Amino acid sequence: MLIQTLTPSSQAPLLGLARRIADAGCNLSDARVSSLGDDTSLMLLATGAWDAVAKLETALAKLGRDEAIHLVHYRTEPREPSGNLLPYLVEVVAADRPGILVQIVEFFSRLQISVEQLSSMRYQAMQTGAAMFQAQFTVGIPAELHIAAVRDDFLEFCDGLNLDAIMDPVKF
Repeated sequence: MLIQTLTPSSQAPLLGLARRIADAGCNLSDARVSSLGDDTSLMLLATGAWDAVAKLETALAKLGRDEAIHLVHYRTEPREPSGNLLPYLVEVVAADRPGILVQIVEFFSRLQISVEQLSSMRYQAMQTGAAMFQAQFTVGIPAELHIAAVRDDFLEFCDGLNLDAIMDPVKF
């Protein structure tokens, strides 16, 4: 079961949800916690037998009535393994301007490279106060693509946009 919440940071329900998952007889298989603005976003994946998942659904329905928490949950299926996607880590840093993220995602989309994970932020450089953009992607590159050509095309693309970037294989 996939569970997503959005709450004010002072009311983040991680502990309460983890307890409900365990009390229902499910396992917390994956968890992502992220602070965005003054809010906290949780993405949790709970697994278990059908009766444990049903018990968890009932507990979540009760929790979902709380007006301080925005909660969405639904049953999902395990992801099919894709043995033909090679995981690569991409990091980009640049002076911030509108549309950078869109252009990067469009580049990957054109090559049918999947974005598996993404974290980006805007910040002020300590030394100069310049508005900066930083993004970290984990992408899945189809094995039939020539990695060196993809890397060269991506770095040339970034040079054209004045973005500092690296692309390395994920090594774990």
